[in-house]
Amino acid sequence: MDFLRPASWEEALAAKAEHPTAVPIAGGTDVMVEINFDHRRPEYLLDLNRIGDLSEWEVGEKTVRLGASVSYTRIMENLRAELPGLALASHTVASPQIRNRGGVGGNLGTASPAGDAHPALLASGGAVEVESVRGRRMIPIDDFYVGVKRNAMEPDELIRSVHLPKADGPQQFSKVGTRNAMVIAVCAFGIALHPQTRTVRTGIGSAAPTPVRAREAEEFLAAALEEGGFWESGDPVPPAVAKQFAQLAAGACNPIDDVRGSATYRRHAVGIMARRTLGWTWESYRGKERSAQCA
Repeated sequence: MDFLRPASWEEALAAKAEHPTAVPIAGGTDVMVEINFDHRRPEYLLDLNRIGDLSEWEVGEKTVRLGASVSYTRIMENLRAELPGLALASHTVASPQIRNRGGVGGNLGTASPAGDAHPALLASGGAVEVESVRGRRMIPIDDFYVGVKRNAMEPDELIRSVHLPKADGPQQFSKVGTRNAMVIAVCAFGIALHPQTRTVRTGIGSAAPTPVRAREAEEFLAAALEEGGFWESGDPVPPAVAKQFAQLAAGACNPIDDVRGSATYRRHAVGIMARRTLGWTWESYRGKERSAQCA
Protein backbone atom coordinates (compact mmCIF):
# COMPACT_ATOMS: atom_id res chain seq x y z
CA MET A 1 0.00 0.00 0.00
CA ASP A 2 1.50 3.33 -1.11
CA PHE A 3 0.88 6.56 0.79
CA LEU A 4 0.34 9.76 -1.23
CA ARG A 5 0.65 13.03 0.69
CA PRO A 6 -0.06 16.08 -1.49
CA ALA A 7 0.77 19.52 -0.10
CA SER A 8 -1.96 21.40 -1.98
CA TRP A 9 -5.39 20.88 -3.45
CA GLU A 10 -3.96 21.00 -6.97
CA GLU A 11 -1.48 18.25 -6.08
CA ALA A 12 -4.30 16.19 -4.59
CA LEU A 13 -6.35 16.46 -7.78
CA ALA A 14 -3.35 15.50 -9.87
CA ALA A 15 -2.66 12.48 -7.66
CA LYS A 16 -6.28 11.37 -7.86
CA ALA A 17 -6.22 11.76 -11.64
CA GLU A 18 -3.09 9.62 -11.87
CA HIS A 19 -4.39 7.05 -9.37
CA PRO A 20 -8.23 7.00 -9.60
CA THR A 21 -8.44 4.04 -7.20
CA ALA A 22 -6.60 5.94 -4.46
CA VAL A 23 -8.72 6.13 -1.29
CA PRO A 24 -8.84 9.62 0.27
CA ILE A 25 -8.14 9.78 3.99
CA ALA A 26 -8.53 12.78 6.29
CA GLY A 27 -10.08 11.87 9.64
CA GLY A 28 -9.69 8.20 8.78
CA THR A 29 -12.47 7.16 11.14
CA ASP A 30 -14.10 4.92 8.50
CA VAL A 31 -11.14 4.03 6.30
CA MET A 32 -8.81 2.87 9.08
CA VAL A 33 -11.48 0.62 10.59
CA GLU A 34 -11.90 -1.12 7.23
CA ILE A 35 -8.15 -1.47 6.77
CA ASN A 36 -7.57 -2.71 10.33
CA PHE A 37 -10.22 -5.40 9.89
CA ASP A 38 -8.84 -6.24 6.45
CA HIS A 39 -12.14 -5.36 4.79
CA ARG A 40 -10.30 -3.07 2.40
CA ARG A 41 -6.73 -3.11 1.12
CA PRO A 42 -6.37 -0.15 -1.30
CA GLU A 43 -3.29 0.16 -3.48
CA TYR A 44 -2.99 3.84 -2.61
CA LEU A 45 -4.05 6.04 0.31
CA LEU A 46 -4.42 9.74 -0.48
CA ASP A 47 -3.76 11.77 2.67
CA LEU A 48 -5.57 15.14 2.57
CA ASN A 49 -4.54 16.42 6.00
CA ARG A 50 -2.04 18.95 4.69
CA ILE A 51 -4.74 20.82 2.74
CA GLY A 52 -5.93 23.47 5.19
CA ASP A 53 -8.81 24.72 3.04
CA LEU A 54 -10.68 21.48 3.64
CA SER A 55 -10.87 22.25 7.37
CA GLU A 56 -12.35 25.73 6.95
CA TRP A 57 -15.88 27.05 6.55
CA GLU A 58 -17.46 30.26 5.30
CA VAL A 59 -20.79 31.69 6.48
CA GLY A 60 -22.42 33.75 3.75
CA GLU A 61 -25.62 35.73 3.67
CA LYS A 62 -27.74 32.71 2.80
CA THR A 63 -25.46 29.68 2.76
CA VAL A 64 -22.64 27.98 4.61
CA ARG A 65 -19.71 26.52 2.69
CA LEU A 66 -18.46 23.66 4.84
CA GLY A 67 -15.04 22.22 4.03
CA ALA A 68 -14.99 18.46 3.64
CA SER A 69 -12.71 17.96 6.65
CA VAL A 70 -14.40 20.32 9.13
CA SER A 71 -14.77 18.13 12.19
CA TYR A 72 -18.03 17.32 13.89
CA THR A 73 -16.73 19.00 17.04
CA ARG A 74 -16.19 22.27 15.20
CA ILE A 75 -19.66 22.06 13.65
CA MET A 76 -21.14 21.61 17.12
CA GLU A 77 -19.14 24.48 18.58
CA ASN A 78 -19.37 27.01 15.76
CA LEU A 79 -22.33 26.34 13.47
CA ARG A 80 -25.15 25.46 15.82
CA ALA A 81 -27.21 28.50 14.78
CA GLU A 82 -26.62 28.21 11.04
CA LEU A 83 -26.84 24.39 10.75
CA PRO A 84 -28.79 23.21 13.80
CA GLY A 85 -29.83 19.84 12.38
CA LEU A 86 -26.28 18.94 11.42
CA ALA A 87 -25.00 20.13 14.80
CA LEU A 88 -27.50 17.85 16.55
CA ALA A 89 -26.48 14.92 14.36
CA SER A 90 -22.82 15.65 15.10
CA HIS A 91 -23.52 15.18 18.82
CA THR A 92 -24.49 11.55 18.16
CA VAL A 93 -21.34 10.61 16.26
CA ALA A 94 -19.32 8.00 18.15
CA SER A 95 -17.01 9.43 20.83
CA PRO A 96 -15.30 12.80 21.42
CA GLN A 97 -12.14 11.43 19.82
CA ILE A 98 -14.01 10.45 16.65
CA ARG A 99 -15.90 13.76 16.57
CA ASN A 100 -12.58 15.60 16.78
CA ARG A 101 -11.29 13.79 13.69
CA GLY A 102 -14.27 12.83 11.54
CA GLY A 103 -16.06 15.17 9.14
CA VAL A 104 -18.99 15.35 6.76
CA GLY A 105 -16.78 14.73 3.73
CA GLY A 106 -15.94 11.28 5.06
CA ASN A 107 -19.60 10.41 5.56
CA LEU A 108 -20.36 11.54 2.01
CA GLY A 109 -17.42 9.67 0.52
CA THR A 110 -18.33 6.44 2.28
CA ALA A 111 -22.05 6.98 1.50
CA SER A 112 -23.12 4.42 4.07
CA PRO A 113 -26.88 4.59 4.67
CA ALA A 114 -26.08 4.58 8.41
CA GLY A 115 -23.93 7.74 8.28
CA ASP A 116 -25.15 10.18 10.93
CA ALA A 117 -24.75 13.30 8.79
CA HIS A 118 -26.94 12.15 5.89
CA PRO A 119 -30.45 12.71 7.34
CA ALA A 120 -29.51 16.24 8.41
CA LEU A 121 -27.94 17.03 5.03
CA LEU A 122 -31.03 15.80 3.17
CA ALA A 123 -33.37 17.75 5.45
CA SER A 124 -31.33 20.91 5.05
CA GLY A 125 -30.85 20.68 1.28
CA GLY A 126 -27.83 22.00 -0.55
CA ALA A 127 -25.13 20.52 -2.76
CA VAL A 128 -21.81 18.73 -2.63
CA GLU A 129 -18.89 20.50 -4.33
CA VAL A 130 -16.63 17.97 -6.06
CA GLU A 131 -13.62 18.61 -8.25
CA SER A 132 -11.11 16.89 -10.51
CA VAL A 133 -8.45 18.08 -12.91
CA ARG A 134 -11.29 18.27 -15.44
CA GLY A 135 -13.13 20.92 -13.43
CA ARG A 136 -15.56 21.54 -10.60
CA ARG A 137 -19.23 20.61 -10.32
CA MET A 138 -22.03 20.83 -7.77
CA ILE A 139 -24.05 17.68 -7.08
CA PRO A 140 -27.42 18.35 -5.40
CA ILE A 141 -27.59 16.40 -2.16
CA ASP A 142 -30.79 14.74 -3.39
CA ASP A 143 -28.83 13.22 -6.30
CA PHE A 144 -25.67 12.30 -4.41
CA TYR A 145 -26.60 8.83 -3.08
CA VAL A 146 -26.97 6.34 -5.93
CA GLY A 147 -26.70 2.92 -4.25
CA VAL A 148 -25.50 0.98 -1.22
CA LYS A 149 -22.28 2.79 -0.22
CA ARG A 150 -22.17 4.39 -3.68
CA ASN A 151 -22.29 8.06 -4.58
CA ALA A 152 -22.50 10.11 -7.77
CA MET A 153 -18.80 11.00 -7.91
CA GLU A 154 -16.49 10.02 -10.76
CA PRO A 155 -13.36 7.99 -9.90
CA ASP A 156 -11.04 10.99 -10.34
CA GLU A 157 -13.10 13.41 -8.23
CA LEU A 158 -12.60 14.56 -4.65
CA ILE A 159 -15.07 16.23 -2.29
CA ARG A 160 -14.00 19.80 -1.57
CA SER A 161 -16.96 21.14 0.42
CA VAL A 162 -20.68 21.04 1.10
CA HIS A 163 -22.87 24.08 0.45
CA LEU A 164 -25.87 24.22 2.80
CA PRO A 165 -28.55 26.87 3.20
CA LYS A 166 -28.55 28.63 6.55
CA ALA A 167 -31.50 27.45 8.62
CA ASP A 168 -34.55 29.67 8.24
CA GLY A 169 -36.57 27.57 10.69
CA PRO A 170 -36.23 24.86 13.33
CA GLN A 171 -34.42 21.61 12.58
CA GLN A 172 -34.21 18.37 14.51
CA PHE A 173 -32.42 15.03 14.41
CA SER A 174 -33.15 11.75 16.17
CA LYS A 175 -31.30 8.45 16.17
CA VAL A 176 -32.00 4.98 17.51
CA GLY A 177 -29.04 2.83 18.49
CA THR A 178 -28.44 -0.36 20.42
CA ARG A 179 -26.91 1.81 23.16
CA ASN A 180 -26.49 5.54 23.87
CA ALA A 181 -22.95 6.11 22.56
CA MET A 182 -20.32 4.66 20.19
CA VAL A 183 -22.96 3.00 18.07
CA ILE A 184 -23.99 2.71 14.43
CA ALA A 185 -27.55 3.89 13.90
CA VAL A 186 -30.31 1.30 13.80
CA CYS A 187 -32.22 4.10 12.09
CA ALA A 188 -32.23 7.90 12.14
CA PHE A 189 -34.50 10.76 11.13
CA GLY A 190 -33.93 14.42 10.37
CA ILE A 191 -36.48 17.17 9.74
CA ALA A 192 -36.22 20.83 8.79
CA LEU A 193 -39.00 23.40 8.59
CA HIS A 194 -38.45 26.04 5.91
CA PRO A 195 -40.90 28.86 6.72
CA GLN A 196 -39.61 31.16 3.96
CA THR A 197 -40.73 28.71 1.28
CA ARG A 198 -43.36 27.06 3.49
CA THR A 199 -41.88 23.66 2.82
CA VAL A 200 -40.71 20.71 4.89
CA ARG A 201 -37.72 18.48 4.20
CA THR A 202 -36.77 15.21 5.84
CA GLY A 203 -33.95 12.69 5.83
CA ILE A 204 -33.97 9.02 6.82
CA GLY A 205 -30.87 7.03 7.63
CA SER A 206 -30.20 3.29 7.99
CA ALA A 207 -33.68 2.32 6.85
CA ALA A 208 -33.17 1.94 3.09
CA PRO A 209 -30.31 1.03 0.73
CA THR A 210 -29.37 4.73 0.65
CA PRO A 211 -30.22 7.75 2.79
CA VAL A 212 -33.64 8.92 1.57
CA ARG A 213 -36.22 11.64 1.99
CA ALA A 214 -39.82 10.94 2.95
CA ARG A 215 -41.16 13.01 0.09
CA GLU A 216 -44.81 12.00 0.38
CA ALA A 217 -44.73 12.85 4.08
CA GLU A 218 -43.12 16.21 3.33
CA GLU A 219 -45.72 17.12 0.73
CA PHE A 220 -48.58 16.05 2.98
CA LEU A 221 -47.35 18.08 5.95
CA ALA A 222 -46.55 21.17 3.89
CA ALA A 223 -50.04 21.08 2.38
CA ALA A 224 -51.69 20.55 5.77
CA LEU A 225 -49.79 23.46 7.33
CA GLU A 226 -50.64 25.73 4.40
CA GLU A 227 -54.31 24.79 4.11
CA GLY A 228 -54.84 25.07 7.86
CA GLY A 229 -53.15 28.46 8.11
CA PHE A 230 -50.71 27.07 10.68
CA TRP A 231 -47.71 29.00 9.39
CA GLU A 232 -49.50 32.24 10.26
CA SER A 233 -51.36 31.18 13.38
CA GLY A 234 -48.70 29.02 14.99
CA ASP A 235 -51.47 26.79 16.34
CA PRO A 236 -50.56 23.24 17.42
CA VAL A 237 -50.41 20.64 14.67
CA PRO A 238 -53.49 18.42 15.01
CA PRO A 239 -52.73 14.88 16.25
CA ALA A 240 -54.30 13.40 13.11
CA VAL A 241 -51.87 15.37 10.92
CA ALA A 242 -48.89 14.31 13.03
CA LYS A 243 -50.04 10.67 12.90
CA GLN A 244 -50.43 10.71 9.12
CA PHE A 245 -47.04 12.37 8.71
CA ALA A 246 -45.46 9.64 10.83
CA GLN A 247 -47.15 6.88 8.86
CA LEU A 248 -46.01 8.34 5.55
CA ALA A 249 -42.47 8.73 6.85
CA ALA A 250 -42.42 5.08 7.92
CA GLY A 251 -43.76 4.15 4.49
CA ALA A 252 -40.76 5.79 2.83
CA CYS A 253 -38.46 3.20 4.40
CA ASN A 254 -37.15 0.11 2.63
CA PRO A 255 -35.15 -1.50 5.44
CA ILE A 256 -33.52 -4.87 5.95
CA ASP A 257 -33.26 -7.27 8.87
CA ASP A 258 -29.77 -7.34 10.34
CA VAL A 259 -28.01 -7.80 13.68
CA ARG A 260 -28.92 -4.26 14.79
CA GLY A 261 -32.66 -4.48 14.19
CA SER A 262 -35.47 -5.93 12.12
CA ALA A 263 -37.08 -4.22 9.16
CA THR A 264 -40.38 -4.05 11.05
CA TYR A 265 -38.73 -2.36 14.00
CA ARG A 266 -36.95 0.16 11.79
CA ARG A 267 -40.19 1.22 10.10
CA HIS A 268 -41.91 1.56 13.46
CA ALA A 269 -39.02 3.54 14.96
CA VAL A 270 -38.84 5.94 12.00
CA GLY A 271 -42.54 6.67 12.42
CA ILE A 272 -42.06 7.41 16.11
CA MET A 273 -39.05 9.65 15.43
CA ALA A 274 -40.93 11.48 12.67
CA ARG A 275 -43.82 12.30 15.00
CA ARG A 276 -41.56 13.36 17.85
CA THR A 277 -39.21 15.52 15.80
CA LEU A 278 -42.19 17.18 14.14
CA GLY A 279 -43.51 18.03 17.61
CA TRP A 280 -40.16 19.45 18.71
CA THR A 281 -39.63 21.56 15.60
CA TRP A 282 -43.19 22.87 15.56
CA GLU A 283 -43.05 23.86 19.22
CA SER A 284 -39.85 25.77 18.49
CA TYR A 285 -41.50 27.47 15.52
CA ARG A 286 -44.58 28.34 17.59
CA GLY A 287 -42.37 29.84 20.30
CA LYS A 288 -40.66 32.14 17.83
CA GLU A 289 -43.98 33.14 16.29
CA ARG A 290 -45.44 34.04 19.69
CA SER A 291 -42.35 36.06 20.56
CA ALA A 292 -42.60 37.95 17.26
CA GLN A 293 -46.29 38.72 17.85
CA CYS A 294 -45.61 39.98 21.37
CA ALA A 295 -42.82 42.22 20.10
